[in-house]
Amino acid sequence: MFAIRLKNLRQSRELNQVQLAEKLEVKKQSISNWENDNIMPSIDMLIRIADFFHVSTDYLLGREVQEASAPQMLDIIGLTPRQIEHIQFIVDDLRQNEH
Repeated sequence: MFAIRLKNLRQSRELNQVQLAEKLEVKKQSISNWENDNIMPSIDMLIRIADFFHVSTDYLLGREVQEASAPQMLDIIGLTPRQIEHIQFIVDDLRQNEH
């Protein structure tokens, strides 16, 4: 879960691995290893990553549980505008069919 969330967060900031490595003061290879799920960062680095992206360490580790009443978010990073439009159409259709 960490690898996926790190990559999604990095891409959402439109950073490449080298740029993120510079910001976190680590080598690009560390970012690559984390995103490929080869190794996990140290606890101290996990906290630095969470602080950098303004998320919790629980979020990074996939431990946050969303309450049923909490708004749900859909990760659309990497989708084309046409794919996003299609998803929005489906959501709108589902909402109309609820009534």
